[in-house]
Amino acid sequence: MIPTDDASTRKREIEDKLRQEQETLNFIKESLEKSDQLTKNMVSILSSFESRLMQLENSIIPVHKQTENLQRLQDNVEKTLSCLDHVISYYHVAKDSERIIKEGPTGRLVEYLECMGKIQKAVEYFQDNNPDSPELNRVKSLFEKGKESLETEFRNLLTRHSKPVPPILILDLISTEDEVETQEEVTLEHLPENVLADIICISGWLVDYGRNQDFMNVYYQIRSSQLDRSLRGLKEHLRKNSSSSGVLYSPAVQNKRKDTPTKKPVKRPGHDHDVRFKHHVDNLNEKHGPAAGKDDVLDIEIDAYIHCISAFVKLAQSEYQLLTEIIPEHHQKKTFDSLILEALDNLIQEGESIVSAARRAILRHDYSAVLTIFPILRHLKITKPDFDQVLQGTAASTKNKLPQLITSMETTGAKALEEFADSIKNDPDKEYNMPKDGTVHELTSNAILFLQQLLDFKETAGAMLTSQVLGDTYNIPLDPRESSSSASSYSNEFSKRLLSTYICKVLGNLQLNLLSKSKVYEDPALSAIFLLNNYNYILKSLEKCGLIKLVAVTQKTAEKSYQEHIQQQIQTYQRSWSKVIDYINEKSLPAFQPGAKLKDKERQMIKDKFKGFNDGLEELCKIQKAWAIPDKEQRDNIRQVQKQIVTEAYNTFLQRYATVSFTKNPEKYIKYRPEHVAEMIDKLFDTSA
Repeated sequence: MIPTDDASTRKREIEDKLRQEQETLNFIKESLEKSDQLTKNMVSILSSFESRLMQLENSIIPVHKQTENLQRLQDNVEKTLSCLDHVISYYHVAKDSERIIKEGPTGRLVEYLECMGKIQKAVEYFQDNNPDSPELNRVKSLFEKGKESLETEFRNLLTRHSKPVPPILILDLISTEDEVETQEEVTLEHLPENVLADIICISGWLVDYGRNQDFMNVYYQIRSSQLDRSLRGLKEHLRKNSSSSGVLYSPAVQNKRKDTPTKKPVKRPGHDHDVRFKHHVDNLNEKHGPAAGKDDVLDIEIDAYIHCISAFVKLAQSEYQLLTEIIPEHHQKKTFDSLILEALDNLIQEGESIVSAARRAILRHDYSAVLTIFPILRHLKITKPDFDQVLQGTAASTKNKLPQLITSMETTGAKALEEFADSIKNDPDKEYNMPKDGTVHELTSNAILFLQQLLDFKETAGAMLTSQVLGDTYNIPLDPRESSSSASSYSNEFSKRLLSTYICKVLGNLQLNLLSKSKVYEDPALSAIFLLNNYNYILKSLEKCGLIKLVAVTQKTAEKSYQEHIQQQIQTYQRSWSKVIDYINEKSLPAFQPGAKLKDKERQMIKDKFKGFNDGLEELCKIQKAWAIPDKEQRDNIRQVQKQIVTEAYNTFLQRYATVSFTKNPEKYIKYRPEHVAEMIDKLFDTSA
């Protein structure tokens, strides 16, 4: 049972706690009531605020819309005023621009083009908005005048500043390909930089806004004239300043500073060969008889033409570079074609004139004239890749001009070569035209000189023959192994064989003709000397110039064959001494005992032998002293052999009859001692002896 005190205490604690809880509850209730009151107040305030906002919105929105409309109206007014100003400005363009257009673009190109831009815009405006307006006609007229002024300015600038390239500069330009030493690159400045900039600007405007292509015709006409004048000036310079050696000097070299490397004389490609070419032409012309100095003029003309070929390529390349800066891309090829046409036609026409002159000469049987074609043809072929590159994109007729000239030269040259070979074979045997001393015939020297020229231009001559399909004529057997190489090497080898066969044909014709001519001589010994001299000259000439190697391509034994022919003629010549040696030949000499008394018949026989030898020796020495063997080595060898044969036989003859008394006057018959006979033979083939 719980004590009473504890229960009372516990009850009081519970009552205190209950009271505290009641107080807390009351506090919460009061707080909730206050919160509800505050909420009601806030809701009331918010409701009032919302009501006022709605009232404000209803008042502001109409004002805003009205303001926006007013702003739009203001913008429209400003735009309208601006458009009006812009439109009005078009009506003032003609008046404002008339003075500038009238004065022209000279010296004020930028301002002028700006003015033209305004006029163009005015034209476009009136065309779109008021095509019937008189203002349209006015601005159109002004625009056309302005465009004409720009075209005139384009022409004037181009005409005033386009000048022929000086010959000295052209020579320096084309010489850079042949120079070994390092030197500054030669460049051409056709137009001053500021002038070029103006021309490019005008060209661009005429293309973009002028809708006019006439200026392109103006351009090619002016530049074409300058290109042609440049080449003509070069040609005149070469004619006036060519040295006798054919070397052309550029005075630009003399203007170099002392510390600047000096350039070599300007030469055409293959100059060393061409110097020899001139030498051969000189000799051939001497034989054919042109007037003195004609060959020098011809060589200068050829030299000038070859230089003009190279100059055309360089100048055309430079013109194309200039053209690409001025002419629109899609018009460049056509304009360039027209630009170079006159100069190219003149160049081709001059080449055709050279071919025509060669044809006329060939008709006169002056085959040396064909040699003028060789250096030109070789240079044309060397230059052809550059030509093709320059003419790339031009019309087919333009591209074909050079190949047609090359074909014409090759056809003419091949015909001349064939006719020359026939002329060697058919040269008549005229007695008055034969050398009295049996020396080398002019036909031989002419033929060899001609063939030497072919060696200098062997690739050209071979290609010339090949182009005419002469292989069928000669029926050349090609080594099958050669056909496995490239087409180019095959063609080169075929050309080489073809040229070799041609040379062998000429030499064969020459040999046949010489044999025929040798029969003109009544004396077989002189005939032998004639053939000996000619064969020896042919062989030595072939060996000296290297033609023998080309001959050996198809005739391996040519050298040996000529040596055998020479030996045969020497033997034929030696037989002329047989009748002299027969008098003193040991086989025909009877044996006599020393001191024996001879019969009259025996003494007379010995006397006849001495007399026959003496008379024969004197006659042969007299006749053969007037003969000629130009080759010293051959002459000395023949003398030596003949001297040995005769003196040995004569010495034996003298020894046999030295102790035989066959005459009371031995000095009458023993007129010569062996050494005297040797001296007489040493004077053979020497008219000065």
